[in-house]
Amino acid sequence: MIVKTFDISGLALVVPRRFEDARGHFAETWSDRRFREAVADAGFVQDNQSLTRRKGTVRGLHYQRPPAGQGKLVRVLAGAILDVAVDVRAGSPTFGRHAAVRLDAREGAQFWVPEGFLHGFCTLEDDTAVAYKVTSYYSPEHDAGVAFDDPQLGIDWPVTAAEAVLSDKDRSLPRFADMPAAFMWQA
Repeated sequence: MIVKTFDISGLALVVPRRFEDARGHFAETWSDRRFREAVADAGFVQDNQSLTRRKGTVRGLHYQRPPAGQGKLVRVLAGAILDVAVDVRAGSPTFGRHAAVRLDAREGAQFWVPEGFLHGFCTLEDDTAVAYKVTSYYSPEHDAGVAFDDPQLGIDWPVTAAEAVLSDKDRSLPRFADMPAAFMWQA
């Protein structure tokens, strides 16, 4: 695997090596040992998968409050997304900054978003399937989020707020300035 880092500490793009021949390709998409050595010492407890029918659908920006915070390893099984992580670790030198990556089924790259980040994505193609491993079980009472289009975050989404397909829940998320401090940065 090839690991690319960002100027926001903790985030990583994990690109599995592919072996191609006339039949197609083979890739090792997950190795606990390699991930722990190269990216983070994180254990995963649950795998999630979503199918989004329409291009321009935004899911997020979501997080789970401690003690149920989640790290996520995100990959696309079909289609493509713009995947976004926002640093919300109080005291972090990159607090409030974000990283955005294009993930698609063809390349197979995976985006590691550790605990302490908002996470969301916008589908770039119809019928996009996304799978992600998480480090903590889903906890409805700790589920929270921030409005994806908050101008304070400055995220360049491929859709406007008026064009985006959103759930009722995501449409009513609060602004970033109203998010209570939930995570502390550790150097």
